[in-house]
Amino acid sequence: MNPTKLRLIMLGLILLLFLLGFAFPNPHPHFWWQKIPVFDIFFGFFGSILIIVLAKWIGHKWLLKDKDYYDHD
Repeated sequence: MNPTKLRLIMLGLILLLFLLGFAFPNPHPHFWWQKIPVFDIFFGFFGSILIIVLAKWIGHKWLLKDKDYYDHD
């Protein structure tokens, strides 16, 4: 399966879940943010983007060493 077709399938599934979130809202919200339609979708998406960006930043600033770091000649 080529990447373009896979992206279109994933985008279609995200759009379907987004529309289903409006069609079937949470019937018994416990917290105020659960009353906002499709809040969980946005929270999960932007939360995962934030985790990826932070992990890459930490990896570059803290874990990545210079290319001659282990060269003790």
